[in-house]
Amino acid sequence: MGESPMFARVMMLVAGLAMGMTTMAEEATPGTAYVPTVMVTGANRGIGLEFVRQYAERGARVIATARDPAGAQELNALAAANPRIIVERLDVTDFAQVDALAARYADQPIDVLINNAGISGGMQKQMYGRMDYAVFEEVLRVNTIAPLKVTEAFTPSVLASQQKRIVAISSSEGSVSMVDSSRLPFMRASKAALNMEMRNVAFQLKPKGASVRILNPGLVDTDFMKGLPKRMLRPTATVVGELIPLIDAMSVENTGSFLGYDGKELPW
Repeated sequence: MGESPMFARVMMLVAGLAMGMTTMAEEATPGTAYVPTVMVTGANRGIGLEFVRQYAERGARVIATARDPAGAQELNALAAANPRIIVERLDVTDFAQVDALAARYADQPIDVLINNAGISGGMQKQMYGRMDYAVFEEVLRVNTIAPLKVTEAFTPSVLASQQKRIVAISSSEGSVSMVDSSRLPFMRASKAALNMEMRNVAFQLKPKGASVRILNPGLVDTDFMKGLPKRMLRPTATVVGELIPLIDAMSVENTGSFLGYDGKELPW
């Protein structure tokens, strides 16, 4: 027996209403959009602090770590003004702290892990003929060993995310083939080793869909570069504004790349 014209019209009306309600629901719930989580080490000042600022402005949830959060006044002010910024205590050289923090965030996907914490060791402590090898050990622990430990500890959280990105803030000083003079051997060696280990991590995690990128910020107006003429240094806001698009462009196809702030490949 055929359906009546009235029944057909009612069914069409119901279907139309259902489609309209679905469309309205999709348009009316922008808050359900995916919010990425970014973790930054050494976030109390300089480049790390600026990463926190700019990612928070983009609407990301940011886990900002610092060795001494109580003394990180600018970071705390940012966090007070933005509930998506979470400040955590983390001395990257204290592996018990690293493991404890990773355990606390075991159920939290982390889209972008930025290994930013680093030290130079000071020029006077690495002058040939009077080198302070205790300082060399400290530089290696902060710049080389700690980023690998942090990366390994937080890899499960990175792999649980949508973006799966790991970043290491390195330096052109870590490029062996670009060395044309003698300076800062501790820092240079630590960054060269950082580059090698992160390239290894890139190939280790590529089959799992994660990407790794090593970035050189150049000469930036931070405490790390104190002593250099101001005219040689670039503002942190400018530099981080250039680095974030390079992070956005990360993929398994370009994993393991070593780039300058201008996006150009740097030699190993």
